[in-house]
Amino acid sequence: MFTGIILAKGRIISLAERVGDLELGIDAAGLDLARTAIGDSVCVQGVCLTVTRLQGSAFFADVSRETLSKTTLGKLQVSSNVNLEPSLRAGDALGGHMVSGHVDAVGRLVRLEQDARSWRLEFELPAALTRFVAAKGSISLNGVSLTVNHVDGLRFDVNIIPHTHAVTTLGELRVGDEVNVEIDVVARYLDRLVRPVGLV
Repeated sequence: MFTGIILAKGRIISLAERVGDLELGIDAAGLDLARTAIGDSVCVQGVCLTVTRLQGSAFFADVSRETLSKTTLGKLQVSSNVNLEPSLRAGDALGGHMVSGHVDAVGRLVRLEQDARSWRLEFELPAALTRFVAAKGSISLNGVSLTVNHVDGLRFDVNIIPHTHAVTTLGELRVGDEVNVEIDVVARYLDRLVRPVGLV
């Protein structure tokens, strides 16, 4: 479990195919890897991955075909920056919202504009996800916990403050870029509970 508060930006140092899957190598110099062990979970660009090996300031993680098909991880290149958050521990601050690292879909940035000292970003989602997005509700984009401003059909927008713009990969986005989207986990379970039995 994560909070959507990014602790560091990492950098992809290797992309190795493994019989159709992918092994990512990530330089995580901004994280304290002394607290990280093989088998631990790290949220990488919004995706929960398992650490398979450690090497200096880097860690490695396998990405399955399923994850490659449902996220933007397959489009990463060597030197790409990624948002990093280690898994939540008892006693850690809950500064964002509860994030599982299980990506629901890929969204696309359709508008980007300065808004005072912040940036307003508008995204488009697959139709099946829009029912889960509510004004002033929480959403995770590339692992960053954000508050939704407005929802209009397939689109919603958020504001990125200067700090978030500087310390996460959201500040690198351009119109047309894709992001990993995770809806609020509470909305997901509420939807399941209120639907009639037998409906998916």
